[in-house]
Amino acid sequence: MMKPLSAGVRARLFFYNIFFPFVLAWMLPALALRLMRRGNYQRKFGQRFGVFDSKVRVRISSRKWTWIHSISVGETVLALKLARKMKERDPSLRVVLSVTTSTGFALAEQQHQQSAADWMEVIYNPIDIAPIVRRALDLVKPQRLIFIEAIWPNLLAQTKLCGAPMFLIARLSPRSAARFRRFRFLTGALFRLLDTICVQDRDDAARWLLLGAREAQIHVTGSIKYDHAPSPPSPRVEEFRALLRSLGVKENAPVLLAGSTFPGEERILAQVYRKLREKFPDLFLVIVPRHVERTDEAAADVLAAGLSFALRTAIASDSNAATPRSQPRADCLIVNTTGELRDWYHVATVVFIGKSLTSVGGQNPVEAVAAGKPVIFGPHMENFRGIVAQWLARDAAVQVADAVALKSEIESLLRDSTRRESLAARAREIAAAHEGATERVARLILNSSY
Repeated sequence: MMKPLSAGVRARLFFYNIFFPFVLAWMLPALALRLMRRGNYQRKFGQRFGVFDSKVRVRISSRKWTWIHSISVGETVLALKLARKMKERDPSLRVVLSVTTSTGFALAEQQHQQSAADWMEVIYNPIDIAPIVRRALDLVKPQRLIFIEAIWPNLLAQTKLCGAPMFLIARLSPRSAARFRRFRFLTGALFRLLDTICVQDRDDAARWLLLGAREAQIHVTGSIKYDHAPSPPSPRVEEFRALLRSLGVKENAPVLLAGSTFPGEERILAQVYRKLREKFPDLFLVIVPRHVERTDEAAADVLAAGLSFALRTAIASDSNAATPRSQPRADCLIVNTTGELRDWYHVATVVFIGKSLTSVGGQNPVEAVAAGKPVIFGPHMENFRGIVAQWLARDAAVQVADAVALKSEIESLLRDSTRRESLAARAREIAAAHEGATERVARLILNSSY
């Protein structure tokens, strides 16, 4: 059923559609460079313009779909998690999962192929230009549309015109909230097009009300991102331990793992590790860059610190973990793969959370906590401000200001196993408040009727 847009929404879309092409053109050189660095950008490139090959068109046009709209790796992990939970509740569910970045697409496609899921189709997001969006919508004809953490105005409006209900799994950092408040006269009307906004806590609910959302739209569900119940290590963890042994890492050697690192952090971690090894000669460093295409940059920083390294993709996996294939010794392992970080946390002794020391926002610390590991991070964890504040208030995590403090605190944690265990236990207890969030969101979406 067609639902007309209000004059206010049409006016806001008019201005958005005037300025968006200029913004896109301004961003184009950086986007093109990123695509080339990540490689394989030509594959399915036409999907970004709403052009699909005949096989995809046949598969999609013959079924009814729920469309989940993601962006990059982090959002795609949440999308996959939600899709699986919804499928558990509704076995007839079929999902079109769309992503923006090639790394997110690769992760979604890998998970899709591993599970042989004929109920899911992975595509690239159409560029948010009205005719392109309409082409994609004409093909998918979604029964519902779920945005993961970000919305696109034309897709939002065109879906509203089609009458499909729309949901937002929201993440609202203080920076984003402040930015949206400045432009509330533009964004408020667009937010009100959504049928349901799922937020992590009551503070978030209050912020969304200030941004112009209606109280009836907002549901406090907890955070899917934080919904990580303690679980036994997967079989891959034993494979990873075997890989470390093949590099000469002793069975019970301490491991410092730096997860989702950003530019500059690899150099700092390598320098800190080199100093720590004077006191902990068996210590081993594992670095997992946030973006795989930064592998060469991370490797150069490790070499600059006077360390040798091995690449995850260069190590031949041995199916028999008891007799791993020997590799040249290395000081550091750089994990240049996508989708493995959660299992790598299980081999760590201490975990450093990336994007917190030399960049702003921080990466998700809850997966490391769910693995039972103590976490340490820099001064910038804005994207996880709520749970980080609770952890710090209850001495459940460690925050440092700089490289000097980082070295000191890691040394303290390596010396004190009791402190490591108590930090991880308190952090996991606080994070437990979000357990079941995925189930609550899935139930809300599937039970909604509009």
